[in-house]
Amino acid sequence: MPDRRYRFVGKSLRSIITIPCEGDELLATIDGPADARIGWLFVVGGSQTRVGPHRLYERLAYRLAEAGHAVLRFDRRGIGDSEGQDQGYLGSARDINAAAKALRNNFTKLDQLFAFGLCDGASAIALHGEPLALTGAVLANPWVVEPQGDLPPAAAIRGHYRRRILDPRAWWRLLSGGVNFHKLARGIANSGKRADDHLIRRFTAGLPPRSRIVLAEGDGTAQAFASAWKNLAAGERPAADMVRIPTTSHSFADPAAFEALADALLGAVIPPR
Repeated sequence: MPDRRYRFVGKSLRSIITIPCEGDELLATIDGPADARIGWLFVVGGSQTRVGPHRLYERLAYRLAEAGHAVLRFDRRGIGDSEGQDQGYLGSARDINAAAKALRNNFTKLDQLFAFGLCDGASAIALHGEPLALTGAVLANPWVVEPQGDLPPAAAIRGHYRRRILDPRAWWRLLSGGVNFHKLARGIANSGKRADDHLIRRFTAGLPPRSRIVLAEGDGTAQAFASAWKNLAAGERPAADMVRIPTTSHSFADPAAFEALADALLGAVIPPR
């Protein structure tokens, strides 16, 4: 039997469960009323746990549960409280499938299932989400451009230098000798390179229906995504709702950015009849 620990959060019940996955156990947190008809599967990015940077996933789950939705967020194998070996986002398909099954088993009245992910968690949804029969997805700052060496993607470098050109302090550092010219030269050289489009093509091929892509305008990963998306031919870009939030925070940490992200999730659902 799954291990369960319960506590009330606002108007809804929060519990911790274990999910079997190929001989290992994933630890997950579920929020929301038992009779919820709208469910959310949170797919965590990088090496973050289901709590998230700045408690992002926990706070979003609370907001959705207060609106009557069910939410399951989990640590994939080898991360946080889960057993096993971390396979990275490219190898997380079975973890995601097991978590989606657990969400449906715990909330049996669901008639809509959405997924939310940040960074490579967003990419994992597009790459592995087809068997889930998702109603839709909200994908924040998707990771679709791998860095070249120790430098960020070219689009992120271009965005960085555009901001620096407008900053008087950056000019003072340049004139006073406070700039690493070797690094500057490498960055400028790399800024004109065209990114490998293999991953963005896989991402678009697997994009769930009713996808909403949320980009933090000042974030390097979001800028790299926007550039890769723009470089696709018009016929290669599937229909998706684009939401741009004016923040430099990759994890939408500032209050206004968090509220805008929460609104993007709540606004993505189809009102139940």
